[in-house]
Amino acid sequence: MSGTVVAAALGAVVAVFVVVVLLGASRLRTLSGRVGSFLCSGRRAQPGAPWNAGIAHYGAGRIDWWRSWSLAPRPARSWRREDIEVVSRAPVAGSTDPDLVLVRCRHRGTDYEVTMSRDALAGLTAWLEAAPPTDFSRVI
Repeated sequence: MSGTVVAAALGAVVAVFVVVVLLGASRLRTLSGRVGSFLCSGRRAQPGAPWNAGIAHYGAGRIDWWRSWSLAPRPARSWRREDIEVVSRAPVAGSTDPDLVLVRCRHRGTDYEVTMSRDALAGLTAWLEAAPPTDFSRVI
């Protein structure tokens, strides 16, 4: 009987693992398939800060950023358009992908580094510039 219990417990663990993996894959597919979504990695601009892979999504007045490896139903970060400033941009040093750009942004006094494709950067700057007229110094 104990062999049956062990097999049932092992089967339950495998089933839970498969469900979690399927939910994660479905979440990534749903987020990346939305209009206005783009892949990017980000971190606070501090020495040694870890990079986090994710998907950003443009909203009407904000960008929502979702971690790739999470099952959270809400974005990990949200930035309002009027609070974001692009400080600098440069090719990613040592990258084999020439399309990858390192963008330094400032949000309410905190600097972030974000890597994204050149097309995503073009979309970000266009989205920032399309804001209602208040301050035009947010994009360099």
